[in-house]
This record gives sequence, C-alpha cells and structure tokens, in this order.
Amino acid sequence: MASTTILIVEDDESIRTLIEYNLKKEGFEIVCAKDGEEALLKVEESRPDLVLLDWMLPNVSGIEVCRRLRSRAETRGLPIIMLTARAEESDLIRGLDQGADDYLTKPFSMEELVARIRAVMRRLRPSLVEDVVIVGDIEVDRTAHRVRRNGKELHLGPTEFRLLDHLAQNPGRVFSREQLLNAVWGSDVFVEARTVDVHIGRLRKALLKNGDANPIRTVRSAGYSLEPVESPAAAG
Repeated sequence: MASTTILIVEDDESIRTLIEYNLKKEGFEIVCAKDGEEALLKVEESRPDLVLLDWMLPNVSGIEVCRRLRSRAETRGLPIIMLTARAEESDLIRGLDQGADDYLTKPFSMEELVARIRAVMRRLRPSLVEDVVIVGDIEVDRTAHRVRRNGKELHLGPTEFRLLDHLAQNPGRVFSREQLLNAVWGSDVFVEARTVDVHIGRLRKALLKNGDANPIRTVRSAGYSLEPVESPAAAG
C-alpha cells in the first residue's frame, strides 16, 4: 500500500508518535493532527486515503469530526477508523452510527492496527491496493484470486487464499495465530486458534505440490511468516 496517506488524529503525543513511527515502517505516508479542528483542516489540505481518529479530542471531538466528514459529499467515502479507550457496546454502536468504518479499543497492538487498516483499505479503496503481490517465486493475483508459483497455477480454498494474501503483503514478518485470526476471519468471529494451524497446513501442502521449497516458516511459540524463496532457475 505504498503511496497511501493516513491522517493520524491523536492528542496524546506519545501515542501519536508511536503510531506514526510504526505506520511509516509499513510504507504509509503520514499526516498528523493533535485536535479535531486541525484534523478537519488537514483533510482539506492533504486529502488522506484513511483517517485514524481518536474519540476524545480537544476542541472538536472525534465523533463530531466523523459526523462532519460524513456530512460532506467530498469526504463522505473517506475511510475512518476510530481509536478509543471506551469499550462499552453503546459507544461502539454510536461510533459506527456516526459513520466510522471500524473501531479499535485502546490499548491495541501495532500489528492489529496495521491489519485493520489493510482490511478497511481492501474493502473500501481496493484501487489503492496492489493487484499483484510477488514474494520470491510466488505470485498472488488479488483481483483474479489466482496464485502461481514458478509460473504454475495453484488451486487454493478461499481461506487459504486469504491467509497467503495477508502473509504475502508482509513477507518475512511473523504473525501470531491470534493476529491471523483477526486479519483473515475477523475479530467478531469465534474461531479456535488451532484452526489457523489446520489452514496453514493446507496452504503449505498446496505450495509444495510441485516439489518446491517450503516458504512458510513456523516460529515456535510465535506464529508463522512467509519467506521469499527463489526458484532454482532464478537462483542459478
């Protein structure tokens, strides 16, 4: 998602700096605002692709910023993720009713935040997401839902495709089972963590069908990652 601009609206400087640092590492362009009034000005100036919006802001609250953005034709479709310390269901409903596309309760991990951002962008702004992702000798065509390895097409089930898609967008990065559950199945669906192991096993089997090297690394007590593996021809 290179060239994707995210506006971080957070009045706590330490949290704002932490989020900015981690999202820049992921390749996002970052714009920051420390209150609601500045956020509305930044949207006019920079036209971000997504807004991370804290609920409790000075001057103009996050809920009010969300409401105003949704009331304007030019920003009505702007993806918004609310960040809040409020965990009550009534607050969640209120945030979504005002037009938020997702809702993340503090404290949260940076891995979960990035996964939520990517999920929202895939759903609402698919044109900003690369259509084809290549990791070593694996090619994931996200539009056609096709996977090729060394030019040979592989047949994956829908869950295995989503798993590979998520891993391929973050090559070399280790994801825990819980992170993969949230990214692939969604945080609102109850699925046992060991289900991830089953689908990783099926994905591995499909990727190794033609005798190629295993690109999925298992990290004990941590999770899984997709490692770039070149074909013998490319390596030679």
